[in-house]
Amino acid sequence: MQYLPRTLEKHLSAVSAQFPVLLLTGPRQVGKTTLLRKLATPDRREVTLDDHAVRTLAQQDPALFLQRFPPPLLIDEIQYAPELLPYIKMAVDASDKKGLFWLTGSQQFHLMKNITESLAGRVAIVNLLGFSYRERHQLHAPQDDLFSLSSDATAPIELSPLFNDIWRGAFPALATGQVLDRDLFYRSYIQTYLERDVRDLAQVGDQKTFYTFLKVCAARSGQILNLSDLARDTDISVPTAKKYLSILEASFQVILLPSYHGNITKRAIKAPKLYFLDTGLCAYLTGWSTPETLLAGAMNGALFENHVVVEILKRYWSDLKNPALYYYRDKEKSEVDLLLERDGRLHPIEIKLGSTPRADWISGIQKLKNAGLPIGNGLVISLSPRTLPLSSDITVVNVGVI
Repeated sequence: MQYLPRTLEKHLSAVSAQFPVLLLTGPRQVGKTTLLRKLATPDRREVTLDDHAVRTLAQQDPALFLQRFPPPLLIDEIQYAPELLPYIKMAVDASDKKGLFWLTGSQQFHLMKNITESLAGRVAIVNLLGFSYRERHQLHAPQDDLFSLSSDATAPIELSPLFNDIWRGAFPALATGQVLDRDLFYRSYIQTYLERDVRDLAQVGDQKTFYTFLKVCAARSGQILNLSDLARDTDISVPTAKKYLSILEASFQVILLPSYHGNITKRAIKAPKLYFLDTGLCAYLTGWSTPETLLAGAMNGALFENHVVVEILKRYWSDLKNPALYYYRDKEKSEVDLLLERDGRLHPIEIKLGSTPRADWISGIQKLKNAGLPIGNGLVISLSPRTLPLSSDITVVNVGVI
């Protein structure tokens, strides 16, 4: 498979030089092992716990496992053998070397608790998602601060190629053309996810119901979360819907964007919004058979918004930052798509599937200003071919510049 450089590469060697253990987490098949293998020196061994025999050894005799596979070591899919973690701790405590263990993991629901208990202070946890737009098209990573973008150095993205990317998704196998049949890829991906992650690790017995729940969630991408509606449409209880949703979130399939309701008004809606971390998977689950039908369909705005939210998240995660992102909506339906809280100020972002800027695009931002909140510079991310000021502190940019 063609290797496309990842923005995160520039940080990982420096991180490994500071911590004895590096854990790279993210969904299945986003290139975690490929990325670490690219950065590894020849003396670093590699072992995968997808191999049943190796996994059994790690689970039943972790001390012998580490004798057989001493560091520096790359262990793929560490969540299958949490029994290794105390022994990794002993190994790193007995040495003053950094970068001894590189780990990858596709799930958090069993892994993270064990990691924080066993390796606190010894492990750097880094997240990786599918390709960003810039990675996929091999554009230079943006150097400007997100809220001071002022140039059109990047060619504007046109509507049709953009929705082709949204529909196809960001998994490396699809983005590089290794797999041409997009439907076959997602069908196989879901089957692997249901069998390995949901059945084996999350211990969900009814895979058919869980798959229905996954499709119901996809139909609500970009919407405010309503667990009662999800439960009703899947014919499950609300507690079961909550459990299923936590599995999707912890296994990097969805993200819940919290609402901003501090110090504003009791009229602010407090439920989070639901987004899929891969738009191609969401489009597949909701039955859009081509990019053209998606673009012409009822979910075009929701998946465009989903794309922008995840692109911004990738931008920050690739720079080893964890942004404080929120959305705002009140009971009068005033809304701001994204708020980034930084240094005591709220930086608003509106996401508009349109190319001609309009003053009403920022009405929700104006309402927050009128409420006396500390609003900083903001953006409207759209299909506008040029970067333009919409007000003294709000700039309209093309989606390509992020």
